[in-house]
Amino acid sequence: MSKLTKNQKLYNAKVETSKAYTLEEAAALVKEITFTKFDASTDIDVRLGVDPRKANQMVRGVVSLPHGTGKQVRVLVLCGPEAEAAAKEAGADYVGLEEYIDKIKGGWTDIDVIITQPQIMGKVGPLGRILGPRGLMPNPKSGTVTPDVAKAVKEVKQGKIDFKVDKGGIVHTSIGKVSFTPEQIRDNAAAFINTLIKLKPAAAKGTYIKSIYLSSTMSKGIKVDPKSIEA
Repeated sequence: MSKLTKNQKLYNAKVETSKAYTLEEAAALVKEITFTKFDASTDIDVRLGVDPRKANQMVRGVVSLPHGTGKQVRVLVLCGPEAEAAAKEAGADYVGLEEYIDKIKGGWTDIDVIITQPQIMGKVGPLGRILGPRGLMPNPKSGTVTPDVAKAVKEVKQGKIDFKVDKGGIVHTSIGKVSFTPEQIRDNAAAFINTLIKLKPAAAKGTYIKSIYLSSTMSKGIKVDPKSIEA
């Protein structure tokens, strides 16, 4: 039997694995069980009572986190020349069209979000094989295909994230940094979970929020009582 590391012992001393904590308690604990030398991300995993294989039980949406993500999000805007100035002023890191399409075809994906206009999607569509697996493909449902690219850039920079349930029925995303205060982590997590609750498919039966775990980049998870959020 392998010996427990120092950090594992500290985790076991602070967290009862069989206990479901309130969101407020978990938000404070995740800071105490993170021992990385860098500012780790705070992550949330929510298991939903849905069957993602069925179109009427797919859960996908966007949420603007009240305290942002804590990350520097690199945004590429693929647009016509008439929208370039507004996109740059809104804070886009890269703005253009043909030159960036060529770069992506060559394998460049050093970005976090791509925003484009509806009339440009005909040129962006063929990039799906490159962008799709990396989660970079613009989509109207996530607000990244829009006539108002400047507004979309501002929202992304201010903490807007999109999410989608995976084939296992789990939604996983980052909701901030460990350097955030417990209150900021709690607020961001609550905003995310409440958005999931609002998106409950009519076809989903039984318990919708099955489990919630809060963790950081390299920490174990802390079980959260769903009732502490819904209340």
